[in-house]
Amino acid sequence: MIETTAKAGNREKDYELLIKQLAALTEGETDKIAILSNASALLNQFLTEVNWVGFYLWKEDELVLGPFQGLPACIRIPYGKGVCGTAVKTSKTQRIADVHQFPGHIACDSASNSEIVVPVFVNDEIYGVLDIDSPNINRFDEVDEVYLEKFVRTLEKYL
Repeated sequence: MIETTAKAGNREKDYELLIKQLAALTEGETDKIAILSNASALLNQFLTEVNWVGFYLWKEDELVLGPFQGLPACIRIPYGKGVCGTAVKTSKTQRIADVHQFPGHIACDSASNSEIVVPVFVNDEIYGVLDIDSPNINRFDEVDEVYLEKFVRTLEKYL
């Protein structure tokens, strides 16, 4: 079983602590770029076996690269294209065990083999997506999905 956190303790409790850290970091802050920057840095520090953590923001009917941790990435992603565009189109989290099996996958980093993308909403409108890539096949499981969605729901309160 893949250990999600550096501490390798109880994953659910570790995720709950992460969410509390996010709230503490963002409380009282109004600058959205600063909030998203700290959120991506926090996730990058918390998660193991990932090679990219960041946000794409919905602007003028496409996703545009936002704050992230990792190698340079694709700047624009069209609606419905790739895993990120599909998450926007479906308004649902996309947990992809092997991105090479995903029709229309956009390969920004050839080292990425699995991906999870969580849509971000503000006032019930798409705001963007949280995108996390891993060099490992099948890196993300149901626990990751549930708690990354909770992380995003907390983040949305500050955007």
